[in-house]
Parts: sequence; structure tokens; C-alpha cells
Amino acid sequence: VQLVESGGGLVQAGGSLRLSCAASGIWFDIFTMEWHRQAPGKQRELVASITSGGSTNYADSVKGRFAISRDNAKNTVSLQMNGLKPEDTAVYYCYFPSGAAWGQGTQVTVSS
Repeated sequence: VQLVESGGGLVQAGGSLRLSCAASGIWFDIFTMEWHRQAPGKQRELVASITSGGSTNYADSVKGRFAISRDNAKNTVSLQMNGLKPEDTAVYYCYFPSGAAWGQGTQVTVSS
């Protein structure tokens, strides 16, 4: 299993970023995929998940601002992040729970 994230960067508060995760080595379209994040000095936390059928779930802290989606034809899962806040600053990881596989992470930094 290989998960490769892209799309992180530096953005001002209120701005937007879109993260993408390309998966290989799995039968992508039948599995739930997740995005997690880890801020400095904090535990890694679940941000959003999406099932094979497209049902989504979000952490309370990002509801209404973030949107997870998937493209099964391209084996990708994305996280659209709008209305970013400084407290969203973290390394964001793509996660495949059925295989306990993590991507390498991508840094998101939100300046105030």
C-alpha cells in the first residue's frame, strides 16, 4: 500500500487549500479512507472520513469548513479546506484504516 499526499502549504487565515492523496496497491473503491492531522505537541486526530459509498464524517472543529471527497476512478481522496484558522496548522496525513497504512504527511500552516 502506498499513499502519497500533496497540496499542503502556507496560507493566511480565512484562506483555502486542497489536499490530495493518491493511493496505490489497494482495491481503493471498496474501502473507507480518512484524513488525520497532528499539530505540534498534540496527539494525531481524525479530521474526516469517507466510506466506499461516499458517506462522510467530520471532526466538530472542521464541520462546515472542510469537505472530504473521493474519485474512485483515479484512486484519490481529497480534503478541501476553507475558512482556515491558525489552529488548523498541522501535518495532515492520509490514512487507510483497513490496512493501517499512513501517507508521509503534508504540512499545512495557517498564519494569522
